[in-house]
Amino acid sequence: MANIRAKNNKNGEVISYQIRVHKGRSSDGKQLTPYIMTWKVPKGKTEKQIQKELRQVADEFEAKCKEGLVSNDPKLTFKDFIPQYLGIIRNIISPTTYESYVNCINRLLIPEFGHMKLASIKPIHIQSFIQKLCETTADCKAKNVEEHNLSASTVQRYLTCLKSVFKQAGKLDLIGVNPTDSAKLTMPKIVNPKIEIFTKQEAQKMLSCLVDEELQFQVLIQIAIITGARRGELVGLKFSDIDFENNKITIERSAIKLKGQPITTKPPKDYEVRTIAVNEYCINLIRLLQKEKQSTRQRLGTAWCGDDWLFTQWNGEIMNPQTPTRQFAKFLERHQLKHRKFHSLRHTSATLLLYGGLNIKQVQGRLGHGDIATTNKYLHCISEADEEATRIFEDMFQQQPPITKAV
Repeated sequence: MANIRAKNNKNGEVISYQIRVHKGRSSDGKQLTPYIMTWKVPKGKTEKQIQKELRQVADEFEAKCKEGLVSNDPKLTFKDFIPQYLGIIRNIISPTTYESYVNCINRLLIPEFGHMKLASIKPIHIQSFIQKLCETTADCKAKNVEEHNLSASTVQRYLTCLKSVFKQAGKLDLIGVNPTDSAKLTMPKIVNPKIEIFTKQEAQKMLSCLVDEELQFQVLIQIAIITGARRGELVGLKFSDIDFENNKITIERSAIKLKGQPITTKPPKDYEVRTIAVNEYCINLIRLLQKEKQSTRQRLGTAWCGDDWLFTQWNGEIMNPQTPTRQFAKFLERHQLKHRKFHSLRHTSATLLLYGGLNIKQVQGRLGHGDIATTNKYLHCISEADEEATRIFEDMFQQQPPITKAV
């Protein structure tokens, strides 16, 4: 059982408690230094509340010690903590986020902080790292654009990973004060990029151009605009997810492709499994695609490797989640349509729904946003469109003859 000792100030008031957990003895019989943590007494609570919370904190700390989740080594370095950190978060965050964190840690964080003692890293060290990132030149070779410093959003993304490391270290009582606390740091200002959407006219023209495309691509774009589903969610669709009788599609997985690994699936972002109503035209297109897949399967025989996927490679295997982006860019170029990212179809779906009178909560449900604040960003697009409509009317009325007063 944990040993708890009160610490008083000069006035004899209890300001904190030291919690000690026995570690045992070494092989030669010597008493090992116990696990120790300090718990500060919260203000504004009764003695009964304090004692109850203290007991809970002590029990949790003791449990972590027994599970080997607490290190009492003041010499523990940032680099030495990383394997434990990655082991904890691996099954908590998405595979793609985990992959990006590993890349960030190996490429940036360990070279910067790896040699430092975890508990000795201060906000000044983090601020210095932020400044270094802001002065770093981005790798622009693959993008064929002029060199420039890392954007504020990129710097923020790297810092998010670093914050995650120290947040976990704090949970394990390996550090006292979190050096990545936003209140202690000065970050570069992030300018939120303007949401790219297709106007109603552009969307109509794009849909009219689809009739000349392969059936699979037609279905992909139709579902993307109607449902507003993310790229991975679209690729992860199966024919069993289609309710042909009630014209509905259920989104319950998302396809992902990690470097050096086969394509796999995971739950949708924010775990928002949802069922979305679509129009009859879209359902009929899906029926045609299903028949086409069945015909291809019969023709290929044992070469077919499919598993009921809507969007496939030539042999029925699930489509690479990056393929829609490449196909969409070529489609727009082929029909001399303005280039926009594939994700713009999702933005377009949201704004068209709002144009049509759907309320923000309904749009949130269709898009699968865990937080309605994410959906609220589309209201700005509607506001801009409304202002643009006003300007159009002003231009029209300027061409009218002047109004004369009635006699």
